[in-house]
Order: sequence, then C-alpha cells, then structure tokens
Amino acid sequence: MIFHAVLGFVVVQRLAELIWAQRNTKRLLARGAREVGKKHYPLFILLHGSWLLALAAIIPADQPPNWLLLALFALLQLGRLWVIVTLGPYWTTRIITLDDAPLVRHGPFRWLRHPNYWVVSAEIAVLPLAFGAWEIALVWSVLNTLLLRHRIRQEEAALAPRA
Repeated sequence: MIFHAVLGFVVVQRLAELIWAQRNTKRLLARGAREVGKKHYPLFILLHGSWLLALAAIIPADQPPNWLLLALFALLQLGRLWVIVTLGPYWTTRIITLDDAPLVRHGPFRWLRHPNYWVVSAEIAVLPLAFGAWEIALVWSVLNTLLLRHRIRQEEAALAPRA
C-alpha cells in the first residue's frame, strides 16, 4: 500500500508541475522568449509517462520498500523543489530562453550546471530501486540519458549567448 501512496504522490506532483510549467511557458513566450528543441519534447512526455506506467504495472502494490532508498527519493523531492523555487517564473519543462534574462547562478545552480536533470535522473533510478524494480531503473535510466544528451546540447546552445 505504501507503493500506491508514493506513486499517487508522484503522479499528482508531475501533473501539478506540468500545469505550473505551462503557465510559466506562456508567460515567457508572451515576453518574447522562444522555444528551442520543440521536436524532442514529446519524447520526454512519453519517457516519463511510460516510466510511471511501468512502475504501476510491474511493482506489486504490497511490495515493501527499501526505506533508505525511499528516504533518498524524498530528499530528491526537496532538491526538485529547490530547483523549481530557484528558477521561479523561468522554470519550465521545455527549453524556453528569454534573451534579456540573466542566467540563474544561485541556489543549486552555484554548484551544478543542470541540477534539475541530475535530480530527475536520480529519481528515475531511485524510485524503482526502492521497490526492487531494478529493471525499470536500468531501462528508463538509459533512455533518459540518451534523451538528456540531446537536450543538454540544445539547451547549452540556446543559453550560450547569455553566458
């Protein structure tokens, strides 16, 4: 039953984030921002949606968690929130760049170039591992890495003029 509670939390969290990101995207575009890498965005929706479906389909509802890994997942949620709060109105799930906006260099961005990607990558591995589903952790981590390699290149190119 713990698994369903955790999965429900993650689903609600992701849906709320999509709503928040869409609002920020609309506001940024209205200010003259532009989207980069639009074609690969549906692949991220597919990746994250299929990850959640795989978790729901493969992990038994009564699977006891590894409490240490579940605690790590909870800490990752704090990291996720830190990134979102730090970026504020600039946080989106897309690559949106506003030419006159300064790059954010505080919060977790002091230490990492793409902290959100680090958090998401860890989440994709840690949550399934917390419930013994190493296969999901492995497959979706590889797929996420492949997509992130492309996305980070696109994002770096978009941000380069503002660096």
